Amino acid sequence: FWDPAGFTADGNQANFARRRQTEIKHGRIAQLAAMGYITPEITGKLPGYLSPSAGLKFADVPNGLAAISKVPAAGWGQILLYMAFCEV
Repeated sequence: FWDPAGFTADGNQANFARRRQTEIKHGRIAQLAAMGYITPEITGKLPGYLSPSAGLKFADVPNGLAAISKVPAAGWGQILLYMAFCEV
């Protein structure tokens, strides 16, 4: 294996396995994030409302970091709860 920073110099197999698993998981999350940014640009947005009570349509939400201020707090709460669920 390639370890130029010397993180596995102590020879602890459990730490090495954990770091490898964590690196793979973070790589997969980064790939999903990239696809989540690119896909709406190419295919368009879903029809309908993101928040019917606020009158917010999917088409009204911009891509990228600009979406942070547009999505209601309850929506971010749902996203965080789902992320926590996936971690368990």
